[in-house]
Amino acid sequence: MAPNTSLTPTGVLFEGETLAEPQLIDVSKEKPKYVRRIVWRNVLAFSYLHIASLYGLYLAFTSAKWATVFFAILLYQSTALGITAGAHRLWAHRSYKAKWPLQLFLMIMNTIAFQDAAIDWARDHRVHHKFSETDADPHNAKRGFFFSHVGWLLCRKHPDVKEKGKGIDLSDLESDPILAFQKKYYTFLMPLLCFIMPTVIPVFFWDETWSNAYFVPTILRYTFTLNMTWLVNSAAHMFGNKPYDKYINPSENKGVALMTFGEGWHNYHHVFPWDYRASEFGYRLNFTTMFIDFCAKIGWVYDMKSVSEDMVMKRVERTGDGSHELWGWGDKDQTQEERDEAVVKYNCTKDQ
Repeated sequence: MAPNTSLTPTGVLFEGETLAEPQLIDVSKEKPKYVRRIVWRNVLAFSYLHIASLYGLYLAFTSAKWATVFFAILLYQSTALGITAGAHRLWAHRSYKAKWPLQLFLMIMNTIAFQDAAIDWARDHRVHHKFSETDADPHNAKRGFFFSHVGWLLCRKHPDVKEKGKGIDLSDLESDPILAFQKKYYTFLMPLLCFIMPTVIPVFFWDETWSNAYFVPTILRYTFTLNMTWLVNSAAHMFGNKPYDKYINPSENKGVALMTFGEGWHNYHHVFPWDYRASEFGYRLNFTTMFIDFCAKIGWVYDMKSVSEDMVMKRVERTGDGSHELWGWGDKDQTQEERDEAVVKYNCTKDQ
């Protein structure tokens, strides 16, 4: 974990945001030394989930019906949207607005995904952005791949995470009736939707065995979804290029983008977290953006915020690592051969 400093850590959330002035602290009052405390209950729970998932993977290839496997894949895709389009882009970052039918759908999918109530998920994620890669970051990637992937859930939170979390404004989410309902009844809704429903449906609708129904679309699907989400915290903070800001850890990781429906374009996302696309590349490895745009066409989504091409290029030129792809005609990385062989229709000269 990164050492404590005398400056208040501040994450870059918006273009043009500046760092706060250094604040002096009373060095005579040193913080107590942080001692890592393992939560053995979580260690046992996650160990069981991963071992059971391996058995579920075996059953998926040996005895489970194709309908059961397809149901597991469909559940993964749907619940992933509950995280990416719901907890992340809609509620944590408010990058677009959604009408109640979509909010209800995303809340249900978010509950099936079982990664905590959306209000609590958004709180931790807002803390993560504001204090990224510091002691206040719940899954600080500077503590290593394992910690940022799953280790942060196996030990007590650093005191700074709790302290900074208390200062995060959640009034917009707490006043949302759908999210308030989810949080109030989460201990009832989560087991019903995440574990009971996916197990019962295959048994009663296509006569699947109880063991196949439990281990494949329930345990395997749930654990797989967890790991795909965790990759955004680990791999996308450690591996990849940084075309928008070379001074931060988050990176562009195509593999993570593919598996998480567009959440792997992470260097861009940490520079422009309020862009509903979480990338400048449209639908490229970004099913979540495609889904949001579809919902906009049927009238369920509005006020989608995005970043202009000019703002992106200014940021690339100012803080990028030089790896940004060609963005259009005249880009400095465009070869002379491409310019010479390009077909330009209706080319007018000054003499004409």
